[in-house]
Amino acid sequence: MRTRFRLTRDGDAFVARLTPSQRAAMYEALSYLRHRDVSDLTLTVLLGTGRETVDALIERLTGGPAESRDIRFRAEELHAVHSALTTAATMFVSREGAFTQEPFHIRLGFYRENFDALANGIVEAASAV
Repeated sequence: MRTRFRLTRDGDAFVARLTPSQRAAMYEALSYLRHRDVSDLTLTVLLGTGRETVDALIERLTGGPAESRDIRFRAEELHAVHSALTTAATMFVSREGAFTQEPFHIRLGFYRENFDALANGIVEAASAV
């Protein structure tokens, strides 16, 4: 999976050209955390924003063309995506404190390294704007 992309500023928003696998990883991370049985406060602590913003992001990242396409993000949405990518792995830590790779991969369809690299790509893209 390609993990690097460029952000371009468009007023108060940012536009990223994302590959289908980048969109899928972002979608999986957000939807996994969104659909856990957690309170609104817990979701806000995890992602920095509420259900309405997360739902809108999930909708924009859903399916679509099999080629790269532009997605608009506000800064808080970039933060939510970054948080989802980095937080999802913490939901797969065993009672003994070890990360469980196989259940993570089975449920999310990606390896943790993919999520970590994509989260890093968001930070690098934001730093370059």
